[in-house]
Amino acid sequence: MIKLKQSHLALPRSTLEQWAILTAVMDRGGFAQAADALHRSQSAVSYAVARLQEALGVPLLSMQGRKAVLTAHGATLLQRARALLRDMDTLEQLSRSLKQGWEPRLNLVVDVAFPRERLLLILAELAQVCPDTQLALEDAVLSGAEQAVIDQTADIVVTSRVPGGFLGEHLMDVIFTAIASPAHPLFSLERPLSLDDLTRYTQVIVRDSGIHPRDEGWLGATRRCTVSSMEASLAMIRAGLAFAWLPGHIIDGSLLDGSVKPLPLIAGGQRSVPLYLISVRAETAGPAARTTSEVFRRHMPIVRAPDCAAPAATTPAPPPTSRRR
Repeated sequence: MIKLKQSHLALPRSTLEQWAILTAVMDRGGFAQAADALHRSQSAVSYAVARLQEALGVPLLSMQGRKAVLTAHGATLLQRARALLRDMDTLEQLSRSLKQGWEPRLNLVVDVAFPRERLLLILAELAQVCPDTQLALEDAVLSGAEQAVIDQTADIVVTSRVPGGFLGEHLMDVIFTAIASPAHPLFSLERPLSLDDLTRYTQVIVRDSGIHPRDEGWLGATRRCTVSSMEASLAMIRAGLAFAWLPGHIIDGSLLDGSVKPLPLIAGGQRSVPLYLISVRAETAGPAARTTSEVFRRHMPIVRAPDCAAPAATTPAPPPTSRRR
């Protein structure tokens, strides 16, 4: 008679709580700071870390003076533990979503390059279809939207760049145009302008709202003025104090009334900026987050395929249409 060997389930010797406490110690810079953040006593935090090291039989921390630092083994293990903690957070968020149904609050971060009128239409529709969900909208400039994705401080983000590890859906391209007041000295040159011409005058730029600012576009002017919004940038341009590249939804009215004009650059007078939609926690997204993504898609411009020459004897078929994703 053949006896099958029974397999025994081995219970973990460490707990996620212990790893979460160690993570807090390293992220907050010490046991006392972690204790404050976790609303526990310092002795309880120290005991949890000691029990974790005892259970694993591997030293995770070493003391350098009065500061605890990770050992090489500790750094490797903590990196894996962080992934487990993120998975657990995702699992608990999913359970809350299933329990609550429609989310009580949805955090939306939108790059300021996204057309405002289109955004207002989207918000108006969301107010109708998600009346019980509180929408919290935040504008972002340059890296600010990326940061909201990386830090997972938002549910839905519209950004000009998709951070590594996330999937973005292309929404649209926004055209930025170099403009200045008609009275600006650049127009007195009465010829196509080079980038060298621009270096002699003040360029107004909008302050990056992220914690790791990035440079984007041409920033070659030796004199720069930094403002907090695109509207403030346009005001400086209309006053003849500076030039800049701004998106169409900001400058269309000023172009129509003649208070600003496109700069006649040899090249680079316009640049295209792609915008992407990111559902930050797509796998646990609730109905409000999923609905928000769908509403953004519905309000995107329809892009038609270019017309093609057809033989005179045939009737050309209408060009197909598709959303830009």
